[in-house]
Amino acid sequence: MKKTLLLAISVIVFLPLVNATRLLVPSQYASIQAAINAASVHDTVLVSPGTYYENINFRAKGIVVTSTYIFTHDTSTIGTTIIDGSQPLNPDSASCVIIASKNPSTALDTTAMLIGFKITGGTGTKWDDEHNQGTIYHEGGGILVQYLSPRILHNRITLNHATDVSGGMASAGGGGIRCGDSNPLIENNVIDNNQGKYGAGIVFNYCGGIIRNNLIAHNTGGQDFGGSGLWILGVNSQGSPRLVTNNTIIYNYATGAGGGIRAWSTTMTVTNNILWGNTASQGKQIFATGGSVTVRYNDIQDGYSGTGNINMNPEFDLINYYLSGTSPCIDKGDSTSVYNDLADPVNPSLAKFPSNGLLRNDIGAYGGPNASLLSPLSTIWTGGPELNMDSEPEILIIPNPVRDEADIVMHLRIKDQVSTDLFDVKGNAVRHLALDFSNEKDSRIRFSRGKLSSGNYWLVLTSGQQVLARKSLIIN
Repeated sequence: MKKTLLLAISVIVFLPLVNATRLLVPSQYASIQAAINAASVHDTVLVSPGTYYENINFRAKGIVVTSTYIFTHDTSTIGTTIIDGSQPLNPDSASCVIIASKNPSTALDTTAMLIGFKITGGTGTKWDDEHNQGTIYHEGGGILVQYLSPRILHNRITLNHATDVSGGMASAGGGGIRCGDSNPLIENNVIDNNQGKYGAGIVFNYCGGIIRNNLIAHNTGGQDFGGSGLWILGVNSQGSPRLVTNNTIIYNYATGAGGGIRAWSTTMTVTNNILWGNTASQGKQIFATGGSVTVRYNDIQDGYSGTGNINMNPEFDLINYYLSGTSPCIDKGDSTSVYNDLADPVNPSLAKFPSNGLLRNDIGAYGGPNASLLSPLSTIWTGGPELNMDSEPEILIIPNPVRDEADIVMHLRIKDQVSTDLFDVKGNAVRHLALDFSNEKDSRIRFSRGKLSSGNYWLVLTSGQQVLARKSLIIN
C-alpha cells in the first residue's frame, strides 16, 4: 500500500538520495544546522527521531533535509522528529525553518526539500517586504520561504505564531508557512493550530506554486488582512500558476475576511477541495477580490458558484478527518482521469485507502493521485477560537511501540463522560477501553494487546460530540 501511495514523491526524493552525500544527525553532527552548514548542493541531511531546539536556515542550498520517514514511510516518525523553534538565539529570527535566497533569479530553483518533521514553536522573523521596501513584517512562524521554490512534503506544522508587531512592524503573517516570490510545492502536510494576523495557515505573497493534499485546520487570526487558512496575494514575475488542489481546509477562524481562503489581485484555480466550518467577518469559506479565481468541484459550506461545486456536510471520520464511508465527497471531484484516485492493487476498479469508492477523485485531502496517509493529528479542539491553542492533553503510552502490554497515562482537563476507544487506520473501532479516574492527577489504563495484529492504531478520547484528543499507538 505505502509503496504506491508514495510513488509520486519517490522519483523526486530517492534519486537525489542515491547519489548524494548523507550527513547524519545526531550521529555525525550534533545539530541539524551543523549538518546544513557542512552540506553541498544535492546532499541529504538525514535526521533521526528526537527533539531539536533549533531555528534552521538552508542558507540558500539546494539540499534535502529529511527525517527517517523518507525510508520508513511511518507517519508516527513525523511526530517524533521535532524541530522546535521556541528557543531562538535572536528573537528577530525565530522561524523554525528559513529557506531563502537574496537573489530573485533563484525563484525557480526547486532543489531544496523539507520532509517528514513536526515543526512547532516558531514565532517568525523580521522581514523587509520586497514589494514595499522599508516596511517591516514579522513573517513565517513555522517556515519562511523567499526567492526559492522548495518542496515541503509530509510535515506537521503546528502551534507556530506570527503575531508580534512590536517595534513598529506593519503586521505579522504566515503563522504556519510564509512564501514570497517563489513557486513551492506544499504537499501532504498537516498545518494546524497556527496563528497569524493574516494568513495564519499559509501566506502566498506574489507566488506561483502548488498547494496540494494538505489538511489545513484550526488556524486562527486574520485580524489585519484576513485569511486564516490560505492568504494569497498577487502574481509572481515568472507567471507561474497558483493551484489549490485536493486540500481539506476546515475550522479555521479569521477576525477579518476569508476564514478558509483570502485571495486578492491574483489568478488561481481552486479544485477538489473541502472548505467547511471556517468562520470570518465575511466570506467564511472563500473571499476573493480582484484578479480571477476559478472554483470548481469543491465541497463548500453555504455554496459557491462554479462547475461541480457541492454544499453538503463532508461527514468526516473520527480519525484524521478521513472521509466516512457515506461521505458525499467520495467520487465527486473532477472526473478527468488525471485527477483519479490511486487504484487498489487487489481491486483495481476501487480506490486505494485513504481514498474511498471508485477511481473518480474524492474531494478533499485524501483524494487524487497524490493522496497519502498524513501525520497523525493528536488533538482536535472543537470548542472555538477562545480555547488555548498552545496546550494539548498529555497522553503517554509506555512503552510505544507495544509488544504485549502498556500503561496509558492521561492528564485531562475534562473527566466527565469521557469515552476512550481504539481504532485501526481505516477508522474501524477495535477496542473500548475503561478509564480509571481514582487518581486525582491523572487517568490510567492498563492496555493488553490480546489478539490485535501488528500495525498502527489510534487512541481516541471523546466527550459528547467533542473529540478531545487522539494519539498514535503502534503494536509490533
